[in-house]
Amino acid sequence: MAQFTKEQIVDRATELAKMIAETEEVDFFKRAEEKINQNKKVQEIIETIKSLQKQAVNFQHYGKSEALKQVEEKIDNLQAELDSIPVVEEFKNSQVEVNDLLQLIAHTISNNVTNEIITSTGGDLLAGETGSKVNNNSGCGCH
Repeated sequence: MAQFTKEQIVDRATELAKMIAETEEVDFFKRAEEKINQNKKVQEIIETIKSLQKQAVNFQHYGKSEALKQVEEKIDNLQAELDSIPVVEEFKNSQVEVNDLLQLIAHTISNNVTNEIITSTGGDLLAGETGSKVNNNSGCGCH
């Protein structure tokens, strides 16, 4: 069985990252982000939300619950307005697609590492048990 160093694995992970960065999903994300950054209305709403969030923190700190409630309502309304803008929806969809791709890759690696461990130890893939567990449970009859 081949032995790999951490450095070799990190090098391969870097190669994989470069491949991921060149996928359709990431390209879609980049285009959507560029549209968001170029949209003046979106940028204005984001800046207003940030400013209101700072106010909300101050109101909360000083116990001004009525003012906090009003600011939070304004933030919610602006967030709804922001979410209704098609370019924002497109950007959020692109984030979901990239995240789904990364989750798929992480799960694929994790599952395959687990399967390799089970297989390499003579274990039972269907039971999800390594060889040492299978060997210790067979024939003994003791609990």
